[in-house]
Amino acid sequence: MFDDIHSNTAAEQASQTLVEEGTLRFPSFSSADAVTLGLSIRKRFRATSRHVKGGKGLVISIQTIAGHPLFSCTVGDLGHFSGIGDVSLDSWSAIEGMINVVKRTGHSSYYVEKGMAAMGKTAKQMGFQGELRINGGAFPIWLENAPCCPIAVVACYSGSSQDDHHLVATTVRDYLKKMLRPGSPSPTAPSMMPPAAGNGEQPWPPAERRQDSNSSPDPNIPSEEF
Repeated sequence: MFDDIHSNTAAEQASQTLVEEGTLRFPSFSSADAVTLGLSIRKRFRATSRHVKGGKGLVISIQTIAGHPLFSCTVGDLGHFSGIGDVSLDSWSAIEGMINVVKRTGHSSYYVEKGMAAMGKTAKQMGFQGELRINGGAFPIWLENAPCCPIAVVACYSGSSQDDHHLVATTVRDYLKKMLRPGSPSPTAPSMMPPAAGNGEQPWPPAERRQDSNSSPDPNIPSEEF
């Protein structure tokens, strides 16, 4: 995407983020994975000094690439008796803008931010206008065997681009390590086997419609035309 980046800190950060996107890929991703991943991000942020001592809040959102919500939550409160809130109403609009960047480019919002900085380009010059937010923290969920496009987006927003990206990327990395650990249960596809007879359920296909391949059709059963 950014072919003209020069050798500097921003370019190195963009290149490192691109490597993360290429290596942190899931063998599968379900709604249960989204909930577990989201809760892991929440737990890690609650243990940081930014939250414990600094009083910073966080919003988390995991969506499919089509925009269907899989997980969302807030760490902190909007209102406080002092008049200062951990999060603001702008936090959710910000995280939606970051997710839109991933949907638009297929890359993490941090990669886009650092790639633009390395090229010395502004969001307007790159055509990132409207409901787009160039801020680190939104990361694409790729499947190993589906290189056409990401399947989902995981994002968090606390106002710190680098911290938010690091929180998401490290949580995804550690979750994948646990997921791919030998002996860990692997996701199974839903069974397509017919229900067993004798448990009160009708066998499949219905017994009266079964025919042996060598037998002639029953003249009393009307034929089906397609």
